[in-house]
Amino acid sequence: MPWNEHDYPQSLKNFNPEVRNKAVEIANALLEEGFEEGSAIAIATDRAEDWAKNRGIPIRQDEG
Repeated sequence: MPWNEHDYPQSLKNFNPEVRNKAVEIANALLEEGFEEGSAIAIATDRAEDWAKNRGIPIRQDEG
């Protein structure tokens, strides 16, 4: 099931929208490659967090 900016895994609900959208993008790509949904979410979350850290972007909405 592909996700979007309005329909995404519950585990991403507190992420900054920019980081959440990156995680959704990565997760959707992993699903297309044949990954299971749970694995795609876990990998995408980790990669999106790294992506944000490398750019100095707060990961969660309550960070500033």
